[in-house]
Amino acid sequence: MCELITIPISHYCEKARWALDRAGVRYRERAHLQGFHMLVVRRAGGGSTAPVLVCGDAVLADSAAILEFADARAPAARRLYPDDASLAAEARALEREYDERLGPHGRLWMYEALRGRRDLALAYGCTGAPAWQRHALRAGYPLLLRFVDGRLGITSERAAASLRTVRSLFDAVAARLGDGRPYLLGERFTAADLTFSALAAAVLMPPEYAVPLPQPERLPARMAAVVRELRAHPAGAHALAMFRRERR
Repeated sequence: MCELITIPISHYCEKARWALDRAGVRYRERAHLQGFHMLVVRRAGGGSTAPVLVCGDAVLADSAAILEFADARAPAARRLYPDDASLAAEARALEREYDERLGPHGRLWMYEALRGRRDLALAYGCTGAPAWQRHALRAGYPLLLRFVDGRLGITSERAAASLRTVRSLFDAVAARLGDGRPYLLGERFTAADLTFSALAAAVLMPPEYAVPLPQPERLPARMAAVVRELRAHPAGAHALAMFRRERR
C-alpha cells in the first residue's frame, strides 16, 4: 500500500487524494499539521511541502506528479488526461496555471481572512493529525501564526491582491464554460477540472471536501461574504458541482 503524507486541510493534498481515490489507488494517509510536516516529508525523500506519495521505491513530491502516477493506474473511463495529445497538453497547461496561481493566491487570502480565529484553526485544521501535534497547536498557536506569516508573506495588501487574482481566474473559467460545455475541456472531466476545483476549495469551502471545512455561517462575516459571492460565480458553481458529482 502507498503512503500519502499530507497536511489534511491543504487543497494541494486534496488534489492528490482526489486523484488517487478516483484511480482506485490504495494508500494510507499520514496527516501532519503545518510546520510539523516538514521533517516528515524530508525523511520520506520530499522537499519541504506536502503532499508526498511514497510507493515502494518511488517518491512523488508534488501534487502534479501524483496526478500523473494516479492517471497511469486509473481505469480508462476515469483517466484525467485525454488520449488526444493536444487536449492532454491543454489539460496540463491549465493544471500548471491553477497550481501556480489559484492555489497560492487562494491560500494566502484564506489565511489572512481567518487570521486570529484560533477557534476555527483548532476545530478544522487538526483533522487526522497526531494528538501531540493537536496539543502543541493549542499551546503554540501564536508561533504557528508567525510561521505561516513568514512562509507565505501574509499582509492585508497582499491578500487583497490575491483575491483579485482569484477573481480573474474565476472569470477566465466562466468564459471557458460560457459555451455550455459541462467540463473545462469539453465533454469529459479532466485534470483541469480536478485541479481547479480542489484548489478553489480555499475560497469556496466545499462540503464534500475530504476533511470538514467551516461553512459560511461559521466564518468571519467579511470572509463569508466573499465565499458566498464566489460560490455564486459560474466558476465557483462549476467547482462545487465537480465536488458533488466527481469526488467520491
